[in-house]
This record gives sequence, structure tokens and C-alpha cells, in this order.
Amino acid sequence: MAADRDRVLAQAAVSRETAAKLDLYVEQLRRWQSVKNLVGPATLAEVWTRHVADALQLLALAPEATRWLDLGSGAGIPGLILAIAGAERPGFHVDLVESNARKCAFLLESARLTGAPVRVHNVRIEDVIAGFTGAEVICARALANLDQLLAWTEPLLKMGTTGLFPKGRDVEAELTQAAQRWRFVYDLHPSRTDSAARIVRVTDLSRVDS
Repeated sequence: MAADRDRVLAQAAVSRETAAKLDLYVEQLRRWQSVKNLVGPATLAEVWTRHVADALQLLALAPEATRWLDLGSGAGIPGLILAIAGAERPGFHVDLVESNARKCAFLLESARLTGAPVRVHNVRIEDVIAGFTGAEVICARALANLDQLLAWTEPLLKMGTTGLFPKGRDVEAELTQAAQRWRFVYDLHPSRTDSAARIVRVTDLSRVDS
């Protein structure tokens, strides 16, 4: 476990202060997991690789962005982790959208302890998405298939916001399905934590029938 942690932190090149805050986050995740079931129990043994490193890799795909929006935040992966790591950048902020009140309680407490620059929104995505027009990047992990993600994020992606969506081995099938309803500019980036996974970066979106 310690080796896993040290390897992830070395690769991410975070400061000692940020490393300490990530430690606090992982400690909270373990504490709350027993009563809230925030992540798959089997993933806790590799929490630094499966969750922390998996989230941190998104920063390199939008290095200049400071205003992020994380949909279906759940246990704060990737949004809260991104906020902890990005807190040393001037103006960095992440809005976390999560409809489950118990998960929002975890997000609020973890943000308080780590000082992460976030705002937690206990709402449904479709009820608030249009209000985040200032977001530079939208991310969502293990939330829905790509077609549904594009439907939710259409108001922002068509205005120039970038979408970063981690996907598994079925990414090609999801792209094919999404192309039936959407025109979108995208590129695929290999995941640093799963050789079968890809991160879909979407930079433009419109409807096929528009």
C-alpha cells in the first residue's frame, strides 16, 4: 500500500502539502466506505492507483484550465481529487454535482478537511447543467455511456467547453453509438492506470439533425 502511494505521488509530482491532503482524502474514503459504500470494496486495496492516479491524469489533458465541473461526483472521483491537486494553482475551482445526499455529505466533509476549492451541488445534472456556462472542462467517471454524457453536457460542449470522459474497453462501441445522434470532435488518450481504458476528450459538439 505504501509503495503504491509513493509511486503515484512521485509520478504526479505533487507538493508535500498536496500529498498530505490526498492522504487525508484517502483516510476519509476508508472511514466512510464502511457505512456509505462509496466505491467498489475490492478497489480500496489499490486506492492510490485505481482512484487517485486515475483522477490525477486528467490534469495533464487540460493543463491551463482552472474552472472544472464534475458530474455524478460520488466519492469525489475525479472532481474532489482534482481540486485537492489543483488547489495550488491560482483560481482553480471544481463544481461537484451529485444527487445522492449521503455522498454529498462525504464530499462536504472531505472538502472541509482538505481545504479543496470546490462547491458541492446536491442536485440532478439535468436541472443545473445550463447554469455552468463558465466551466472550461467537464468530467464524469463511471456515470453513463458516452451518448448520455453528450446529451447532458450539450449546453456546454456546443459553446466550447472541453469534455474529459474516462472510458473502458467498450469505448469504440460507445463512440459508434454516440455518432448516430451527435457530431463531435474528439481524440482518445490512453489511460495511465488501465491499458484497456481510454480517455475521450471532446472539444466540439452538435446534433446530427441540426
